[in-house]
Amino acid sequence: MNLRIFSSLHSRKYRIYFIGQSVSLIGTWMYNIALGWLVYRLTDSVFLLGLVGFTSQIPNLVLTPFTGVITDRHNRLRLMTVTQVMFLLQASAMALLVLTNLVQVWHVVALSLVAGTIGAFDAPVRHSLVIDLIDNPNDLGNAIALNSAVFNSARLIGPAVAGFVISFAGEGFCFLLNALSYVAVVYALTCIKIDKPRAIDRTSNYKKGFSNGVKYTFSQPKISTLIITLACFSVCGLSYVNLLPAYAKTLLGGGPKTLGFLMSALGAGALLGALYMASRRDTKAMPRLISFGIPILGLSLMLASKCNIPVLSALFFFACGLTMILSSSSINILLQSLSDDNMRGRVMSFYTMAMMGMTPVGNLLVGSVASKIGLNNALLFCGIITIVIGALYTWRRKVIEQMAN
Repeated sequence: MNLRIFSSLHSRKYRIYFIGQSVSLIGTWMYNIALGWLVYRLTDSVFLLGLVGFTSQIPNLVLTPFTGVITDRHNRLRLMTVTQVMFLLQASAMALLVLTNLVQVWHVVALSLVAGTIGAFDAPVRHSLVIDLIDNPNDLGNAIALNSAVFNSARLIGPAVAGFVISFAGEGFCFLLNALSYVAVVYALTCIKIDKPRAIDRTSNYKKGFSNGVKYTFSQPKISTLIITLACFSVCGLSYVNLLPAYAKTLLGGGPKTLGFLMSALGAGALLGALYMASRRDTKAMPRLISFGIPILGLSLMLASKCNIPVLSALFFFACGLTMILSSSSINILLQSLSDDNMRGRVMSFYTMAMMGMTPVGNLLVGSVASKIGLNNALLFCGIITIVIGALYTWRRKVIEQMAN
């Protein structure tokens, strides 16, 4: 085994964080699966699936440019501890409503909006905190990739567990287990002490800090191209995940176990991609990985749209997971490598806005399209547009490389 894959775990602070996140993220993926299945069970509506996805992530589009300024002006470890406690409370409320059979669709929409708002504060902090937890700055790329690995290990385990839990005990127990999983990450964060806190500049006001972040991010061709590509990619290349409950039920004729099977296949591909990224220390090949990954994901979506065989569908979604991580992790690592430390929170807030903030726009758009032209045609449409996005990125990348030469 290539031990380079785990080099960042030599840092005690990052190792503690990694273990806490590993537990918490399994609960998060159980929550995601249970939420989609609950909504579709209550409503049989792909539009409402898209609406819940929209409300859970739209705060990332609206708030993250401002929460990035907060991230750069305050203690990141304390901020993340607060967000995780808030997630625990939100998850507990969802569990209580479902277990007492009081839940209605508007409850789900409202609590999804609450979770999205908390996430808008959490995401820039979480991405920016990594560099404070590692002892060797050269391990930054490895730590980012391992974050993706643990996220997608949870994507592999959580949905499979959720499928069985939903089948035998109902969605409420998934929500309860998710609430309990946040205890692990909160405890881990309280065990971490950063010996040399970074210098924090609070001389400028929030408005100036925001404008400086916008100027810094979009005045540099490499950074702005990555952000814009990711935003477009998120609208069409990532929103398909929200439709998988409907895909499992209507196109494959399955139930929660089928959905868990598809999500686990997606997670297995993503995990393989994350481990590959963790084994790399050189960032030179990452622009080419993006040029390769985005079009292949689009092709995989096109093939999945015409498939009604569960095993083949799982294979196509495995490819989607693999190429999704190769592309998004490459963009993450490149952005953090290109950013100054005092601007990293703001740059990563735009990363979050592009990655998670544009996805709800895609969820709502694709959910609406699916309700009009059918689920399989909507997936086909997403695949075609994703291929076009990959081609445009490749053209822009080559233009930037020629400018540099």
